[in-house]
Amino acid sequence: MSSRLLCGAGAVATQALSARGPNRVAAVHSMASGGGVPTDDDQATGLEREVMKAARKGPDPYNILAPKAAAGTKEDPNLVPSITKKQIAGCICKGDDSIVILFWLHKGEPQRCPSCGTHYKLVLHQLAH
Repeated sequence: MSSRLLCGAGAVATQALSARGPNRVAAVHSMASGGGVPTDDDQATGLEREVMKAARKGPDPYNILAPKAAAGTKEDPNLVPSITKKQIAGCICKGDDSIVILFWLHKGEPQRCPSCGTHYKLVLHQLAH
């Protein structure tokens, strides 16, 4: 068994020695030779490519990023974008809580979370397409 392993290792060494160039320097073959490493734009396809193109045109066209948190007061409510006049919103009242309090938001005045009292306001959002 060990002789087979040594023969295999010898074959690898022979291939490495025969891969030397005309100046007796080992020829280096790389997958990145030629065009270099492709960028994300080069590799993206389908929906990922469409999202990347739209993101270059404007800030967060498909609401992928989390909204910026506000103070949650009546004067500075958390803004909830929606394409309709009412939307279900969820509030995690405590930072380490695993329960989400769901409630309806309607267009107009800011509304409070029924559990903790944080204010939310529905704002109309136009789709990017």
